[in-house]
Amino acid sequence: MFVVVFHVFLAAPVLADAQERHTLVVLGDSLSAAYGMAEREGWVALLERRLSDEDLPWRLVNASISGDTTRGGLTRLPRVLERHEPALVIIELGGNDGLRGVHPNIMIDEMRENLAELVRLSRESGAEVLLLGMHLPPNYGNHFTERFHAVYHEVAREHGVPLVPFFLEGVAEDRALMQPDGIHPTAEAQARMLENVWETLKPMLERRVAGS
Repeated sequence: MFVVVFHVFLAAPVLADAQERHTLVVLGDSLSAAYGMAEREGWVALLERRLSDEDLPWRLVNASISGDTTRGGLTRLPRVLERHEPALVIIELGGNDGLRGVHPNIMIDEMRENLAELVRLSRESGAEVLLLGMHLPPNYGNHFTERFHAVYHEVAREHGVPLVPFFLEGVAEDRALMQPDGIHPTAEAQARMLENVWETLKPMLERRVAGS
């Protein structure tokens, strides 16, 4: 079942006239679509509140779909870029690619190509990109999981974009922070997920505002 989340949040609603409001898009899967919890509890909603609290002039669009893959994101991205004209795109995709049961070599190659194209299209539109890396559960085998994780580093290095190496750092290894399925984090984990992103994201947001 696919659950579509496509919400626009307004951060810092009262801005100085001299400030230009930029658009930030989160293109993700269930990890960014607040799966298994109220939307307001998800890390993207927490990010919206953080932007407002810090008076950063950003408009936030959550274009995340539970169950989505890099291929699905690539299909959706052109319309998202055209509609919202973002200054920055966070790409949080790939986890479902690894869970599909496709032959590892085929999956790895396709995922790499799709992530690279997501980055290329975003930058071609004028947006900066932040890539969020993922790990697969250890039961998939060390060789496959290492190759999977390496894809994020390869794409980030080859295209010169910032990378959060592991989006679920400090979460995935703590069973108390995971839902019963062992795949999706709980509401209590969302603040940690935001902090994992914020350390890299905040300087990007501030630089973009300063350069406008």
